Amino acid sequence: MTLTEWARIVCAELGMPDEMDRSDVDRILDLARDAAHSVARPAAPLTTYLLGIAVGRGADPAQAAAVLSRLALEQASDPDADR
Repeated sequence: MTLTEWARIVCAELGMPDEMDRSDVDRILDLARDAAHSVARPAAPLTTYLLGIAVGRGADPAQAAAVLSRLALEQASDPDADR
């Protein structure tokens, strides 16, 4: 089973429209990677969850993910960031 197939199964179970495709899965995984590597490992699920809330409230998925990835990557380059 691919992650895209899994995402579609989960969406169906939750009564969500079948809109999930590979680019959506890749966007989420890229954001999770940036948060885990730049902030802390536990930041990955938290950040992707917050992305989901933002999208549920009307944010554009690609734009919101880009903002969060940028924010995470900035944390890695900030020596004063509190981790």
